Amino acid sequence: MIIINIDVMLAKRKMSVTELSEKVGITMANLSILKTGKAKAIRFSTLERICSALHCQPGDIIEYKEK
Repeated sequence: MIIINIDVMLAKRKMSVTELSEKVGITMANLSILKTGKAKAIRFSTLERICSALHCQPGDIIEYKEK
């Protein structure tokens, strides 16, 4: 199971979802789909922009846990 930890990183960086959306150039709707784990995929370019905006590594955002 893949877990998306954007909420955790947003809290650590004291950044709002709206601010991240503006910095990354992704719609609030798509960011919400990603945050809730309903996304089927993420482009590396999007992941790169999220990591850049949050000053983190991909592993800080994406986590694997066995079911």
